[in-house]
Formats: sequence, C-alpha cells, structure tokens
Amino acid sequence: MTERLYNFSAGPAVLPEAVLRKIRDDLLSLPGVGMSVMEISHRSDEYRAIQNAAAENLRTLLKISDSYRILFLQGGSRLQFSMIPMNLLRGTGRIANYILTGTWGQKAYQEAVKEGEVHACADCSQSGYSRLPAAGEIQLHDPVAYVHLTSNETIEGVQFKSEPAIGDATLVCDASSDFLCRPLPIERYGMIYACAQKNAGVAGVTVVIMHDDLVSRGQDDLPGYLNYRSHAENDSLFNTPPTFAVYVMKLVTDWLLGEVGGLEDIHQRNQAKSAMLYEAIDQSNGFYVGHAEPAARSIMNVTFRLNNDEQQAAFLEAARSRDLVNLLGHRSVRGIRASIYNAMPEQGVTALRDLMQDFRREHS
Repeated sequence: MTERLYNFSAGPAVLPEAVLRKIRDDLLSLPGVGMSVMEISHRSDEYRAIQNAAAENLRTLLKISDSYRILFLQGGSRLQFSMIPMNLLRGTGRIANYILTGTWGQKAYQEAVKEGEVHACADCSQSGYSRLPAAGEIQLHDPVAYVHLTSNETIEGVQFKSEPAIGDATLVCDASSDFLCRPLPIERYGMIYACAQKNAGVAGVTVVIMHDDLVSRGQDDLPGYLNYRSHAENDSLFNTPPTFAVYVMKLVTDWLLGEVGGLEDIHQRNQAKSAMLYEAIDQSNGFYVGHAEPAARSIMNVTFRLNNDEQQAAFLEAARSRDLVNLLGHRSVRGIRASIYNAMPEQGVTALRDLMQDFRREHS
C-alpha cells in the first residue's frame, strides 16, 4: 500500500504530512550534522538546539511567560498521575481536589489517593461521563493542594471549553488529547501536562508546563526521577530524554507556527471539522446517537453509536472500504469514535461525514 488512509485513531494518531515528509527526508542524516537525529548525543549542541527550539515554539504558541518551566519527560500521563501528588500533595496536610468527567480523570484520581487526602469535588460518572459539572457543582475541600481536571476525555468525547471557576486554587490539567488545539490562558494554570502521541507528536515524550512556584514543592526524599526539581535543574537532561520524540514535537510546532498560522487558526479549523460530524449526528433523527451532551462535546474526539452491533459492524466495514480506519470506540464505551486531531485534514472529515449520510440513507 502506497496511499495513506484517513486515520481516526485516538493515539498514536495522525501526523501532519509535511512533518512526515521532513522526517523522511532528514532521517538518514540531519542537515549539517552528518548522522541521524536518532544517533546524536543528547548532550550535543545539535540536540540542545532542537530541544530549545521545541520549547521556544511552545512558548510562542501558548504565550508562556518566563514564570513557567517547560519540561520534556517520559512515562506518559500515567506517570504524571503519580508524580503530581508525590510532588504537590504528599506531606502537605492539604487536600487534592479532582474533577471527574471521564475515564482518564478517574485513573488520575486512583493514583492520587495513594499519596494523601483526595476529594472528588465533582463526579459526573452517574451520567456515564456524558457531561461536564454544572455551575456551582464543583465543591472544593479546603485546604486545597491543587485542583486537577482532564480538559478533554478521549474515551467519552467530553471537553471543557473554558476553565472551571475554582477561585485562586492551583489548577493542574491533563491536556493530553487537546493540547495545542486552541489558545489557552496559561496564567490560569499552575501546571499543564500532555503526552504527545495524540495531538503533538509521537509516543515517548510528555511535555510539562509548570509554574516556578510548583517546581520546588517536591520533598527531598522523593526518587530523583520523580521529583520535578531534578528535571528543571537539569533542563530536562536528568536522564537521556526521548530525543526523537522531542525532535518530532519541534517539527509539529514548526508546522503549527508556519503552515497553519498559530493556535487561533487551528482552533477555527478544529471547530469547523467537528461541526460537520455533529451536524450529521443531530440531523440523523436518532440513527446516530452522540455520547456527550451538546454543551460538553469535544472538538477532538467525536463519539456516537448506532442502533445495534450488526449495524455498527456494517458501518465500520463501509468506512474501511472508503479508506476511513480506526473508528471503533474504546471498549469501555464502544460505539464509534472519530479522533479528528489537528493533523486530520478536512478532506478526511468530509469523507466521514459523507459516509454517515450515505449509510443512514441506505439503512434507515
């Protein structure tokens, strides 16, 4: 097979074709270096230039001030679920408050309870994680160590459109599946973290954007790798970083700044793409049923179901015949999930929208 399929995978996910071509062209020998990016030392000037450029791109895209550190770590969000309470909760006598709007927020909560007192300040599980907390539903327990939320729940397709009202409490955000999909008011956050393989690159690197005030909170008896201070003091070189993954993130952020034009522009594209699919759901007279309530719908992961398993299997087969792949929903929710990250071209979403309309006409 030489032609590319439209890949709706939730992660590892679609990459911009311009980035893939750049990787291909430079893979054997990075220009001016004489060896592959996968071969150069993480201590070399060449690699440091790549990492510094990736960090500077992030600062430009998100308008990150010098009050925040940018760290490139490993272990994915799963490791962050543990590192965060280890550094920000353990031994503080305070309470970590978790807003639970989906599977990943619940998993983060389950790790945090191992490190101290944790409170679910809002829990949307009884709705099947189909909604966001209503105004006034978030009830913080004092004294607050931090408030944790998952900005976009990949499995359920639920997304915060703005930051919840939590007063002056420190907000910690898992932004793994909507990182760089829109502008953010960084000053509202104490910390944002995201594994790259959904919307910002390839598996292997997790970016942590952390206010200086939080970096130093980890206690000295923490294992070295699990203390954010270790990474901040060593400019993300405490151990050998995931050099290739950082290189790809640098290319993805180059693409966002250059070809796309920034986060305002990519946000408009993402809103238009998701609107096509939600319109097809809403106009289907119940043939397609969305999982998320309209006010909570994600612009990254569109989740819906059909009437029965046989119809769903037929839909997936029809999709495959049109080169639309990886549309099966997560096993815990089932149904269909279309992950339409930044790099998913409009043509792919249009092709899926057309399939949904054609399939409904044929099977109604």
